[in-house]
Amino acid sequence: MAALISRGVGAVVALAAAALVGAAVCGPVRAEPQRRASEFWLDNGMQVVVVPDHRAPVVTHVVWYRVGGADNALGQSGIAHFLEHLMFRSTKKLKSGELERTVSRLGGRDNAVTSHDATYYFQRLPSEHLKTAMVMEADRMRNLNLVEDEVATERDVVLQERRSVVDSKPLAILDELINANLYLNHPYRIPVLGWEHEMKKLNRAAAIAFYRRYYAPNNAILVVAGDVTPDQVKKLAQEVYGPIKRQPGALRDPRPTEPPQRGVRRIELKDARVNNLALQRYYMTPSYKSAEGNEAEALDTLSIILGDGPTSRLYRQLVDEKNIAANAGASFSAVALDGGTLTLYAVAGDGVKQETLEQALDASIAQFIKDGPSDEELEQAKNAMIASYVYSADNQAGLAQRYGSNLVIGRSIADIEEWPNKVGQVTAADVKKVAAKYLVIESSVTGYLVPERSADDAASEDHPAEAHR
Repeated sequence: MAALISRGVGAVVALAAAALVGAAVCGPVRAEPQRRASEFWLDNGMQVVVVPDHRAPVVTHVVWYRVGGADNALGQSGIAHFLEHLMFRSTKKLKSGELERTVSRLGGRDNAVTSHDATYYFQRLPSEHLKTAMVMEADRMRNLNLVEDEVATERDVVLQERRSVVDSKPLAILDELINANLYLNHPYRIPVLGWEHEMKKLNRAAAIAFYRRYYAPNNAILVVAGDVTPDQVKKLAQEVYGPIKRQPGALRDPRPTEPPQRGVRRIELKDARVNNLALQRYYMTPSYKSAEGNEAEALDTLSIILGDGPTSRLYRQLVDEKNIAANAGASFSAVALDGGTLTLYAVAGDGVKQETLEQALDASIAQFIKDGPSDEELEQAKNAMIASYVYSADNQAGLAQRYGSNLVIGRSIADIEEWPNKVGQVTAADVKKVAAKYLVIESSVTGYLVPERSADDAASEDHPAEAHR
């Protein structure tokens, strides 16, 4: 699935890999469920979640909308992300760009992100200014001015963003191609940014219709993390957001489902900007929302065992032992509404051909499905995952992200806070079972990024110059 699309730097700070590895090898890490978050609903249907964190006089204020790129109307790819940009323009009370200038003047920062399933807007600023953030966010929830000149300007901005984020990066182009072939029917196949030819046609009328339908308190979740109490947030939320009327019909339409996948799919993208042959394979899997039992936790553990760093199974076998790849790994993207993806990747060593690289990857997968993980691999993976959960709570923005990203797809606070214990209960048999069930070539797409030689390079290889005596 496509990555989140943001107006700037992402909200979540990446954890140091060394810290996670250190935690994993120092013995089991255990985390009891932390009942630190509380929730309530306003009369207009807005869900409010408070995560107290009193270590610094700072607060992170985030409004999540249950709508994203997968909810765009046919022919209007990119409209959800386009509207995200327009939300920083003028309202009935704010001039264009005034929200950002105000947050900056108060010593804070703000941003917004669109994914396939959600769109969120956040401000991180001194806790004494929480009401200011709420007032501005509540204003643009229903009072956005969509001025034609601003719409045209912002359309040029998102088109330039596509050129910068996708068109200039071969790997991002390959990601789009893989997703477009992985999903046969579901809108996850369409990029969040949109296809360029449709982005050029996005207009004020489409933006207004999307905004008026989905941007409403009964389609939103307010997450406040930081130096506050639930009572403080409740009083402010009732005062500021409470008067906004709910919007009938704000819920997203049901999405189409996937038919059975029956064919092996491979894609090859040649690009002169690429230096090394690379392989990426996406497997369709359930998400944390759609999975049955503990399958999502088991798949998460599987991805760590297979591809998290130089001690992982794929790296050891393809890079260290066989010397076929220069790098190899895996990742699991599953905080999503309708389904997730397990991604495997490998960068070929010098002179290694496509068939050789893919055969080596297939052999590693087949061996894993047959034998499953070792006890050491299993424990190291689970310890690393739980350590990551514990350490990420040290970052306030990451803490707010953890709750919001899960709640917006319909998971509960209990699901979030009990996750470490659920990971701790994953067995080797669980991991082996999901590997056999979901690492199926027919439910995957394999993409190749291939260096494209220039005509001069090809000629010099076909007719090498004679060596001088």
